[in-house]
Amino acid sequence: MTALLRPRASALSILFASATVLGAALFSQYAGGLEPCALCVYQRAPYAAAIALAAAGFAMARDRRAVGGLHGLAAAAFLIGAGIAAYHVGVEWRWWAGTEACAGAGASGARSVDELRAQIMSAPAVRCDEVAWSLFGVSMAGYNFLVSLALAGFSVLAARANLRRGSG
Repeated sequence: MTALLRPRASALSILFASATVLGAALFSQYAGGLEPCALCVYQRAPYAAAIALAAAGFAMARDRRAVGGLHGLAAAAFLIGAGIAAYHVGVEWRWWAGTEACAGAGASGARSVDELRAQIMSAPAVRCDEVAWSLFGVSMAGYNFLVSLALAGFSVLAARANLRRGSG
């Protein structure tokens, strides 16, 4: 078995990768001035879950079966994250509409100027269908999709390796 798939190393790898991606998102927001849309914020939750799962796996490294199970849950979190990112890419490319949180409720039901003003003020400042940053034509959501899939794959490999070694 490769050293990277051992319990402590795999847990640290998942934790470090997740913290790096989440840190990059927060850095781009607070230091880079790229305000996140609603879907961007949703994409952060699976990384937070993976950090917690990986930290628990690191703490429980003597129990390979438990670590394998936690890595399996991390893989599921990353697949959920990939799904959210794929949905976000579809919204950016206008293949489908975003959620109500992406565009606000609209002003169609306003009965007064005050209600209209309240609706406008509660609308999100950043729309989900507008790409704030891209590199080589791929948005942050697109890169997040790829990273989430890669981390899901690694988590599955680590889970399988630890579950096999834990039963023998």
